[in-house]
Amino acid sequence: MRCMPNLPDVVLWSIPAFVLLTVVEMVSYRLHPDEDAAGYEAKDTATSVTMGLGSLVFDFLWKIPIVAIYSAVYELTPLRVPVLGWTVPLMLLAQDFCYYWSHRGHHVVRILWACHVVHHSSRRFNLTTALRQPWTSLTVWPFYLPLVAAGVHPAALAFCSSANLVYQFWIHTERIDRMPRWFEFVFNTPSHHRVHHASQGGYLDRNFGGILIVWDRLFGTFVPETERPVYGLTKNIATYNPLRVATHEYVALARDLRAAAGWRQRVGHLLRGPGWQPAPADEETARETATA
Repeated sequence: MRCMPNLPDVVLWSIPAFVLLTVVEMVSYRLHPDEDAAGYEAKDTATSVTMGLGSLVFDFLWKIPIVAIYSAVYELTPLRVPVLGWTVPLMLLAQDFCYYWSHRGHHVVRILWACHVVHHSSRRFNLTTALRQPWTSLTVWPFYLPLVAAGVHPAALAFCSSANLVYQFWIHTERIDRMPRWFEFVFNTPSHHRVHHASQGGYLDRNFGGILIVWDRLFGTFVPETERPVYGLTKNIATYNPLRVATHEYVALARDLRAAAGWRQRVGHLLRGPGWQPAPADEETARETATA
């Protein structure tokens, strides 16, 4: 691959800041307890950290086929986006736009949700929640393929994705109430992301933005924080076992696929929303008869 850009590993360089900010947040809860906040719990924190460490290992493995695909597409496309001072912000903007659709897709398509559900499985909301990442992130790469086809170097895309991930670390906290109004209007903030992690009906599947919240405002998925969120899933899992956290939705999906009556129901379980269930047999038969 020609002219690999020399871009820093922003995740690696950010690890000391991650550790320092997490310690500061833990100490703040010790010094100024908040009975209404979810705070920290030892087993939950250990699970989140374990999930984060495991994701580093699995992401390295998934990158092998993904980089091969991106590299092939990059070599085939005649387009080239140079890595310059003025093009990097544009690539960050484009990557954030693709992230919005990837994130939204991973909430509304069950086979994708089976990957992303890991990040929402904690009933706590603190900086270690940001580390609770899936081990099956192979489902993400198609959403960024248009950027590579448009001439964005895979290494530049990796840099932008890492910068997006690093930005989102600090928004996983209850210790920051609101940012200035102009900032809240443009950028993703702890308030907006608390809504995203909430399990209340009015908050479900909202605020998908990574760095920017303007995508949600543009595409009708923005909801402001008006009541204290209840974190976790609509049906929470009673386990701190990292392997079960990583795979529980795949297990549930496999169970539904085995019980499905025909290919239509199987496709529905795979591609419809996480809460989708087939209509009762008599209603389904009546519907098929009416459309015949």
